[in-house]
Amino acid sequence: MNKLLKKIIALAGVMLLTLALTAPAFAADAPGAAEPAAQTQEEGSSIGLKAIAAGIAVGLAAAGGAVGMGLATAKSTESIARQPEAEGKVRTTLMLGLVFIETAIIYALLVVILIIFVL
Repeated sequence: MNKLLKKIIALAGVMLLTLALTAPAFAADAPGAAEPAAQTQEEGSSIGLKAIAAGIAVGLAAAGGAVGMGLATAKSTESIARQPEAEGKVRTTLMLGLVFIETAIIYALLVVILIIFVL
């Protein structure tokens, strides 16, 4: 139960940090003073929501990738310690797995860039 409480507190801290870092997106001034107030309000809200979505998406992708890489490295180290003669095969498989994990993180970054500049 104690581990679960620590995980919940850590997750809440990460979420609070994410929201704190994306708060300046809401404080941005209007891009032009000559535009009607409703249109400016709508654009500012859209930009702020894009910033929050981008921050959360990249954060989740990076956190998931980091956890996956850590687990893969730990398990490969354990398997090499148990069976040292299979070190080459384990290392090759580990590197291939890490490449796939990193590729997924890069795809998430590309999706965030599309969200920011296209939508």
